[in-house]
Amino acid sequence: MKFSIDIDCTPSEAREFFGLPDVEAFNQALVEKAQEKVFANMQDMDPEALMKTWVPAGAQMFEAMQKQFFSQTASTKKDV
Repeated sequence: MKFSIDIDCTPSEAREFFGLPDVEAFNQALVEKAQEKVFANMQDMDPEALMKTWVPAGAQMFEAMQKQFFSQTASTKKDV
């Protein structure tokens, strides 16, 4: 014999039925704390500051590559 029971209840009603503690206030506090940390870290990620740290290295690498290219093409250039 096989039977099934469908129970229609909210998560808070299920927790109450099984005797589990209500963690909604605790969960809300954790979410708020996590949001504060995320927003604080986003403040440190200023696009202008990030570009200042990334662009000089990229520009120097591009200049070095350009100089190497020009030196190679100048050495292979033949007089016509």
